[in-house]
Amino acid sequence: MTTTGAAEAAGALTAHRPMLLGLAYRLLGSLHDAEDVLQETYLRWLDVDRESVAEPRRYLSRVVTRLALDRLRARQAARETYIGPWLPEPVPTAPSPFGPLDTVELRDTLSTALLHLLERLTPPERAVYVLHTAFALPYAEIADLLGRSAADCRQLHHRAVARIADDRRRFTAGPAEQRRLLDAFLAAARDGDLARLTDLVAADATAWSDGGGRVRAARNPVHGADRIARFFAGIYARDRRPGIRTTSAELNGAPALLLRWPAGARYTLAVAAADGRITGVYLVGNPEKLTRVPG
Repeated sequence: MTTTGAAEAAGALTAHRPMLLGLAYRLLGSLHDAEDVLQETYLRWLDVDRESVAEPRRYLSRVVTRLALDRLRARQAARETYIGPWLPEPVPTAPSPFGPLDTVELRDTLSTALLHLLERLTPPERAVYVLHTAFALPYAEIADLLGRSAADCRQLHHRAVARIADDRRRFTAGPAEQRRLLDAFLAAARDGDLARLTDLVAADATAWSDGGGRVRAARNPVHGADRIARFFAGIYARDRRPGIRTTSAELNGAPALLLRWPAGARYTLAVAAADGRITGVYLVGNPEKLTRVPG
């Protein structure tokens, strides 16, 4: 291939990179894996007869989707040996590497809460859900991307929606409400105010903490307002030192906090909420997942 040809190929991929990266990340929940998928997509794009490709965006979307699905299937065995709960890799989105988040669907399908819910779907269900919900692709186009029938894709989407519907309704609070509850939660935990913490958290809430066996984290989800309150108040009771640094951020299109302990461990903290109370708490401390998070 000539230098000019390689430059033209790179230019076409660059033009669609934010969308493609957002697609791969929503499918995988890992920016590291998403970038690997885009690199492999670029190598395949170099080898194809690009003069025969009428719509580069659709072609590249097809390659990204199928490569991401292959990774989803392959990593199931690795998940079985992962230490503790697995949460998506937090990604700063101010500015967003995925392009403008100018619709509710684009922003919501990046949220930690929804990406965590999508882990319960099969790879084809997840692909159809993301393509139809986040990118508003019609079933006929999704069928072309996945090599399935439109009727099959419609059924996969209905099945995916049904599998996450109950929990999805528990994560309806907007960014301003999430920020208010997140700040109040941190303040109450820092003060050891169990009564206030318990009042902020829904009775059936769950907290997940992902340390990947690398930093201190709960090995199992923590269920219920009282247990969550005691867990987070206990963290601050053990480490109640003036050196703990807290910074506000936007991660995955939503308010979040960056926590740095004096010894150097870092965590991101995000919440999901509905009806004025926290319904989900997400604490990520695995250093491999925080390489893109500043601070």
